[in-house]
Parts: sequence; C-alpha cells; structure tokens
Amino acid sequence: MDVHANPAPGSQASHASGPATRTLELQGLSCPLPILKAKKALGEMNSGEQLLVISTDRGAWDDFDYFCANTGHALLERKEDQGQFKFLIRCK
Repeated sequence: MDVHANPAPGSQASHASGPATRTLELQGLSCPLPILKAKKALGEMNSGEQLLVISTDRGAWDDFDYFCANTGHALLERKEDQGQFKFLIRCK
C-alpha cells in the first residue's frame, strides 16, 4: 500500500483541524470536473468550513495544490491511498 500525506506548509493536520464540514466523492470524474465541483461547493460554504474531496483522477494531485494556491483556500492535507486522492480544504 502506497500512502502519501502532505500537509500544506504552515497548516495544521486534519485531525487537529476538526472534521470536514462537507464531503465530495468524485471517483471516476476526470479533469476539470473535480476542480469545478470543488469550486462550486466551496462557493456555497462559510469561511473556515472544511471540504473533503475524494477523487481517482491522478491529475488532481497537482490541480488542487494549484487551485488552492491561486484562490486563497487552504489545502490542509492531501494524501493518496490505493488510487484514491483525498484533499482537505479550508474555505477562505
């Protein structure tokens, strides 16, 4: 089992940040749909709430890093486990 966990620099790990407010299960969707659906969900959330995104799109690993860096949302954690990519994002 190959597991990668990369908290964003200067951020807290998810266990210290509390549970996700909302979860998006986006398995089987390819770029750009995971980002577009996450953007829509974050637009409906309050500042400080957390979104957990689960995707099987390999490109999502870099896409969510770039998305958060350019939108002001905080990528608290990202990890890969058996072909699933999980991203914990705090809404700005």
